[in-house]
Amino acid sequence: MELAQIRMFKTVADTGSIARAAQVLHCVPSNITARIKALESELGTELFFRQGRGLRISPAGEIFLTYAGRMLSLADEARRAVHPDAAPSGPLRIGAIESSATSRLPRLLARFHARFPQVSLELTTGTGPQLLEATLNQKLDGAIVAIDVKRARLKRISMYREDLVLIAAESLGPINSAADLQGKSIFMWPEGCPYRAALERWLLNHGQAHPIISIASYGTIVGCVSAGAGVALVPKGVFEQYRKGSGWVGYEFPELTSIDNLFYWHENAEHHPARDAFVEMLKAEFSTVSPDPFPA
Repeated sequence: MELAQIRMFKTVADTGSIARAAQVLHCVPSNITARIKALESELGTELFFRQGRGLRISPAGEIFLTYAGRMLSLADEARRAVHPDAAPSGPLRIGAIESSATSRLPRLLARFHARFPQVSLELTTGTGPQLLEATLNQKLDGAIVAIDVKRARLKRISMYREDLVLIAAESLGPINSAADLQGKSIFMWPEGCPYRAALERWLLNHGQAHPIISIASYGTIVGCVSAGAGVALVPKGVFEQYRKGSGWVGYEFPELTSIDNLFYWHENAEHHPARDAFVEMLKAEFSTVSPDPFPA
């Protein structure tokens, strides 16, 4: 079943004859006759009754005419939606690691919805590897992760750099070096978190080996630190979000370098107005954005 066949059928039904439909569609009557017969064969029923040189739509044709109008209308809507000049609309599935979703995106998401109300945005959180896999399988239209890797069929662009802050309750006293963590509990996201890896490298470089308690929630991590139970290394966005009334202080060390947060998307989805609009708003939001994509 082709759109051309459906359009021919509807035009014949609307005009009442193949000859008039041929004039409207600028094609020869024999072509319309052949295409409608092929459509009837595919559907397994007559769409028109032949009466001499005239046609009368059949009951099955009347039913199909309703669907034909809806199919042609939807096809026209789809063409408009994917046109380069089309306003963003339709579903947009974005993934983000929790630190980005909770501290960097909320205000941007509100502005995006106000500016593009025709876009149905769905935000999913997860670990970096999970989000990259979902983007690779095109279950997500794009994802923000703190992992800078080359993956086949994925493209990426740097969005912003996240500074790292070591947080600890004031009651634990000042922390001036890695050695000051001796005897203190450390709360971090599970293995695979780039911020955890940065802390582990820092400790190793200073000859420190501390057990780390794995917690997959920044809210819980911050709660543990606020209660004076230990320390954690968090992105600066999380530090800024939770610091008010937290009862803890933040420490920054030159060796705990900032980490890029990147936006990934599938190379097969080059034209996606809603996603492209979202990325442009991300660029405008963060002043440290790199303007050019990394090599694929």
